[in-house]
Amino acid sequence: MSQEPTTYSLFLFLFLSHGVSSYTVPNSRQDLHPLLQKMAEEIIDGSYLNALLDLIQFQSSHVWTDDLSHRVLAYLNSRNVAFTISSLQAAVGNHLEQRLHQPQKLLEDLRKTDAQQFRTAMKCLLEDKKDRLDLKDIIIDLGEIRERALQSPGVNRSLFLITLERCFQVLNSLECVEILGKVLRGSSGSFLQPDITERLPRDLREDAFKNISAVFKDLYDKTSAHSQRALYSWMSGILQTSSNATDDSVSWVTAENLWILGRYMVHLSFEEIMRISPIEIGLFISYDNATKQLDTVYDITPELAQAFLERISSSNFNMRNTSTIHRLGLLVCFYDDLELLDATVAQVLLHQMIKCSHLSGFQAGVQKLKAELLDIATENQTLNETLGSLSDAVVGLTYSQLESLSPEAVHGAISTLSQVSGWAKSQVIILSAKYLAHEKMVEAGDTASGIVEIQGAFFKEVSLFDLRRQPGFNSTVLKDKELGRSQALFLYELLLKTTRRPEELLSAGQLVKGVTCSHIDAMSTDFFLAHFQDFQNNFALLSPYQVNCLAWKYWEVSRLSMPPFLLAALPARYLASVPASQCVPFLISLGKSWLDSLVLDSHKKTSVLRKVQQCLDNSIADEYTVDIMGNLLCHLPAAIIDRGISPRAWATALHGLRDCPDLNPKQKAAVRLKLLGQYGLPQHWTAETTKDLEPFLVLFSGDELSSIATKFPEILLQAASKMARTLPPKEFLWAVFGSVRNSSDKIPNADPMPGCHGVAAPSSDDIFKLAEANACWALKDLRCMEEDTFIRTVELLGAVQGFSRPQLMTLKEKAIQVWDMPSYWREHHIASLGRIALALNESELEQLNLSSIDTVAFLTQQTEWSPRQAESILQGFLDDSGYNIQDLKSFHLVGLGATLCAINITEIPLIKISEFRVVVARIGTLLCSTHVLAEFKRKAEVVFGDPTEWTSPVLQELGTIAAGLTKAELRMLDKDLMPYFQPSAIKCLPDEIFKELSAEQIASLGPENAAAVTHAQRRRLSPLQLQSLQQALDGAKTHSWQDAPASAGPTRTSSSRSPAGAPLSWDLWLGCPLLVLMAKLLW
Repeated sequence: MSQEPTTYSLFLFLFLSHGVSSYTVPNSRQDLHPLLQKMAEEIIDGSYLNALLDLIQFQSSHVWTDDLSHRVLAYLNSRNVAFTISSLQAAVGNHLEQRLHQPQKLLEDLRKTDAQQFRTAMKCLLEDKKDRLDLKDIIIDLGEIRERALQSPGVNRSLFLITLERCFQVLNSLECVEILGKVLRGSSGSFLQPDITERLPRDLREDAFKNISAVFKDLYDKTSAHSQRALYSWMSGILQTSSNATDDSVSWVTAENLWILGRYMVHLSFEEIMRISPIEIGLFISYDNATKQLDTVYDITPELAQAFLERISSSNFNMRNTSTIHRLGLLVCFYDDLELLDATVAQVLLHQMIKCSHLSGFQAGVQKLKAELLDIATENQTLNETLGSLSDAVVGLTYSQLESLSPEAVHGAISTLSQVSGWAKSQVIILSAKYLAHEKMVEAGDTASGIVEIQGAFFKEVSLFDLRRQPGFNSTVLKDKELGRSQALFLYELLLKTTRRPEELLSAGQLVKGVTCSHIDAMSTDFFLAHFQDFQNNFALLSPYQVNCLAWKYWEVSRLSMPPFLLAALPARYLASVPASQCVPFLISLGKSWLDSLVLDSHKKTSVLRKVQQCLDNSIADEYTVDIMGNLLCHLPAAIIDRGISPRAWATALHGLRDCPDLNPKQKAAVRLKLLGQYGLPQHWTAETTKDLEPFLVLFSGDELSSIATKFPEILLQAASKMARTLPPKEFLWAVFGSVRNSSDKIPNADPMPGCHGVAAPSSDDIFKLAEANACWALKDLRCMEEDTFIRTVELLGAVQGFSRPQLMTLKEKAIQVWDMPSYWREHHIASLGRIALALNESELEQLNLSSIDTVAFLTQQTEWSPRQAESILQGFLDDSGYNIQDLKSFHLVGLGATLCAINITEIPLIKISEFRVVVARIGTLLCSTHVLAEFKRKAEVVFGDPTEWTSPVLQELGTIAAGLTKAELRMLDKDLMPYFQPSAIKCLPDEIFKELSAEQIASLGPENAAAVTHAQRRRLSPLQLQSLQQALDGAKTHSWQDAPASAGPTRTSSSRSPAGAPLSWDLWLGCPLLVLMAKLLW
């Protein structure tokens, strides 16, 4: 990585009233304490970190008097080294700054410290309090130094390594373990590579060993499978050595050792588990924290779980005792002693099995066990009697079982039923109907809560029209509410006029969504800088346009302290001027954000990544570079992945690449080649390698995956289950499909349907395991599915994204076979179909009973309806319900969803304004034809007035409806409103209307809306309009400040509050205080 010596002081706030150029004290050497003389010599040698450590050590046992600063300066002067207080502060600050961004050199510095200096450094890391050194002339904030060091990428790696190397020789092991814990808990887990165990001491005190084991347990999920195995070997080796076991007949696995191992107990072998003595396993289960520990063994296998269950049973614990069952944790998910089990115990087991959803795999087996226990729990009792005691197993009840429930039973069990997750939509419909049948619906208008009282996500559904009529809002009541952007825009403006503490609005939850550029422009410099952290804390809530405004504001008022990631929101020339000396802070800052949400234009993103590659010298030399890159790792070009990552950096880089959400095809191909080069073909992989590479399994061919499917089918299924509702590669799905089919019982039905002789039809277990790989079923397999299997799995099948049209048609025919013709289908049948419903033709849709808007709403959740299908659904609802267009309520309009686009435009004026205005935002999400949107726009005028009067909240609320504006209306809009169109509205604007926008309006679109402009719209633009569009994409300034000159190259300025347009002084760029050195008056 490009590195240049730097002379900047990023983390210093110097408040000096006087500098001291010379000050003599007679016999300065004799008068200066030896430790301060040593400090002065370190300063002369340029070893500023050592000097600071000497100073801290001196201050810990001496009182700093007013004259000591001058005595130190006099000593330096006597050695012909002239310093002032201010120049000394700057030198120390610069040095620490460099070490913050060059953590390898920090490691070298710490290796060169003497024992006392190193002890002081470690003690500083141990402290939790915000301690400061008051040296009269200056104050050193050690707490801030510690906090910044532990949060800086690469620095905590150096601290981790030096602690392992030296700490155990200087401090006691308990203190060293505490330091390791602090550093590791602030890391990604990538520090714990398998070879790290070679550096861990094997002679730790017992309490220190327990403490470091607790740290490893806390980091278990962040640690690779190879590292987990290595750490288990280290821990178990120490435990075996310290045990009193004299031969193989006595197990080293005691109750206490199991507790120390924690989650690592899943790495015990089957043989080791079976040798645990009944007394020790009994003691372990008796521990109060045993249940908590067993609740976390998410990656335990059935074989090991059953081995533990067998040993617990051998310890004279009654495995059918309620108390024992409560202590089993996740072991209960593999309970297999069902013979002669009574209903009460089955109910207890079912209650405990709620936690089984946390298991890493084996869910098909869990579902099978729940089904068996459900049968036992309801044996000799009616379902009405047992409903409230079946826990989350109730989601396994069939439609016919739910239909048989009495309304009274549902009402009595509602508190239990409402706590259960995983309900299918069709089940909810049946249970809701049962519950409502029991309830007497009472009209109570006088007790209705006001809008202000609506909580959480429900508040987002309040219309802008209703919001404008509701008093009583303040920042406190809005803190926990989910706000739409139109709501936030309106409420922020409203509250800004009345509040005396505008800073409270920035920290009031999602209200920050409503801050406009004009609000940001109006903030004073002091207010903006003091509260920028509020914006940064809520960065995910901000639009790209808001980020662009913040970047320009920061550039204007305090470019010297501007967070470097904001440069990516400015035009590319600003980024190009970042010097090589600033690469590290630039990469750190940009790597902490997600580039895809920060930069939307592909050309600009290319410029940003070109700068990143320039900073990297097109290579990644070591693990420190990976630490610094953060999320930028996901944007490395394929060439660097293939040839530019050094072997030393690869393990850490691979750990980071696992979390990249969307690698492009070239990157994927490069990663695959690297993995094959390192690990060989998948047929040679171990279980640990396969687990570690689980996110990358989709990169391999079907042939390469076949051995994984044979050796480690459960790992393959785990990978597949994490990709539900996505579309993995076909070859990966076929490998999953083959693995499941090879392991299932392919026994043809003894009494097959016609044409199904010899066909091994899909089972419920198969369908549950396959998830998206269900798309691999042949048509004959789906056609031959048993009716009971279809009933149990229809919702799972309806959620498969990859089914082809013929497969959907086959499943539709299966639904007709099971439920009869569509005219007989009830609401829960329709709700359960999911994408299968898309196969219904117009005639079949007309047969459906669509009298309930709830039924229609389930159909409109699908987005792939043809115009004729949508028209059939809309007309079917109107016909079956008996409603006319003028009768439709707001909830009808919402439930009709995209089918509303099929409405005859002559009927839109018939929709009641009182209903329309409540759901404008919902209708504004529909991608209707231009003619329909134009008619909805006319209705919007009745609610919000003439388009010339529309505000930013109104434009946001309208969504795609705003695309119904005429040419004349669009041209009349103020340019400052252009960023508040929704991107979907920009896409919906007809090409011939979009081209009527002025160049100034297009330049004001903002990055997000500019990125939404379609190729067809672009083709109609003039050269001047295209230039304006590029300015918007690039993040050019369109509001009140004067833009910077074309060249934004580095030029030193004398003040952090430089005039608008002044170039950046790169020597004082980044402003996050590490050392706060505040000089006081010397006299």
